[in-house]
Amino acid sequence: MGEAFFYHLTEDNLETTLPILVGKAVEAGWAVEVRTPNAEMAEHLDLALWQGGKDSFLPHGVAGGDHDALQPVLLTLPDQAAANGATCIVSVGGSDVSPEETLSSQRVMVIFDGMDPDAVARARVQWKLLTGGGCAAKYWAQDMGRWIKKAES
Repeated sequence: MGEAFFYHLTEDNLETTLPILVGKAVEAGWAVEVRTPNAEMAEHLDLALWQGGKDSFLPHGVAGGDHDALQPVLLTLPDQAAANGATCIVSVGGSDVSPEETLSSQRVMVIFDGMDPDAVARARVQWKLLTGGGCAAKYWAQDMGRWIKKAES
């Protein structure tokens, strides 16, 4: 039974945080779907993941390619199924994740921009939807460069 981790970005941006969190999921042996709201964000994150850190390489693809099923990390759009058999779903840009998906996954990560009031409001709605659907959830916030667990359902 999976659980949802909510990551409230207040110090680092998505382009810095995403490779770290997705890298940890891949290290755990999980196939990852990064669910984006639109093609522009998918393309932007594709580039960010390729650039990564100095000592990192995070193999991934954008859904719609010839080898989607082989990708350890697959960036998708709302209407695309993750052909890589994802056991970890990462929601960015306010992309929806259902309680059913959460319960059948190893982990769901909802990453949101803490400086954007609309993103914070959307994350609150997502928290209520998932916890109301029987999912365990943890809320993490950045504090002086560290992630601190602030709430748990």
